[in-house]
Amino acid sequence: MKKAFITGITGQDGSYLAEFLLDKGYKVYGLTRRTSTQNFARIQHLIHHPHLTLVSGDLVDQHSLTNPIKEIQPDEVYNLAAQSFVQASWSQPVLTGDFTAIGVTRVLEAIRLACPTTKFYQASSSEMFGKVRETPQNENTPFYPRSPYGVAKVYGHWITVNYRESYEMFAVSGILFNHESPRRGLEFVTRKIANGVARVKLGKQKYVELGNLESERDWGYAKDYVEAMWLMLQQDKPEDFVIGTGEAHSVREFLQLSCKVAGIDNWETAYKHNPDFDRPAEVDRLIADPKKAREKLGWKPSVSFEELVILMVKAELERESKTSK
Repeated sequence: MKKAFITGITGQDGSYLAEFLLDKGYKVYGLTRRTSTQNFARIQHLIHHPHLTLVSGDLVDQHSLTNPIKEIQPDEVYNLAAQSFVQASWSQPVLTGDFTAIGVTRVLEAIRLACPTTKFYQASSSEMFGKVRETPQNENTPFYPRSPYGVAKVYGHWITVNYRESYEMFAVSGILFNHESPRRGLEFVTRKIANGVARVKLGKQKYVELGNLESERDWGYAKDYVEAMWLMLQQDKPEDFVIGTGEAHSVREFLQLSCKVAGIDNWETAYKHNPDFDRPAEVDRLIADPKKAREKLGWKPSVSFEELVILMVKAELERESKTSK
C-alpha cells in the first residue's frame, strides 16, 4: 500500500486529494494544525476511514514536519498548506512569507533529511505570473507577482526547483490556475458570489458586495486539478506543469451566470461595488496554456466554466435553504 503525506488536508484541494488517493488504495496521512477549535468540515466524511491518519504539525515548526516524515516514510508528499488568500497577504505579508514561502523549504528539508526518496509536489500558483509577460501563460513564462502571496509562491516554486537540481530529489511544482468548488472558502470571490447570489435569491441579503468586476481568470473545477497533482508524481522524471482550462472569464461573467442559475433576472440589482475588496495591485488577466499537461500527463478538465458555476450556485441554494439566517 502506497503512503501519501498531505499538508493542508483540511482545505479545498487537500480534501479532494485525500478522497482521490484513498479511492486509489493509498494510506493517507494529513497534517493538521493544533488550534483551539478544529475545522474538519471538508474531511468530516473521511475522519473514520481506516486508511486516513491525521498528524498534528505546522509549516512554521521544522520538527513537526521532519518527525512524521521520518516515521511514516511516505512515497509521496503533497504540500498544499499555505496562507492562500491573496487579499489577506497585504495585511499579513510576513505571516504569508513564513507559511507560503519558507514553509516549502521546511518540508523539503524534512524530506531531504528523513526520506530523500519521497516524491514531492509543491502547489504553485498562477498568481506568480501577476502582471503577465505573455498570454497565455506556460511553463516558461516569466514571473511578475503582484501581491505578497504571489511573491511567496515564486519563492516556493524556485526553492523546489533548487532542491530538485541540488539534491536530485523528485520534486515538482504544479502551476495551477484558479480552481473552485462548493468547498471553496467564503472569502474567495467565486464562493462569495455563489453564496451571495443564493442568499439574495432567498431574501437573506440585498446585495453581493464585490471589488473589480473586470479581472479575468482561468477557472476550473478543483476535483479535476487534484488528479493532475497525482499524475505529476507518476512520471518517470520530475517536471513542472501548468494546469488550467485555457479559457478566461471575468468576475462579471461569473456573477451574471450565477444570477441566471439562481433565477435572478437582472444581475445589477444583486450587485454592489465595495472598494474595500479592490486590490492594491490588480492582476488583470490570467489564462493558461495547458498544452504540456495535455500531451505529457494526458490531463484535461472535465467540467466547463458554465458547469462549474451551475454546480457551485446549486450547492449554495441547497445549503442556504436549510438555514434560517
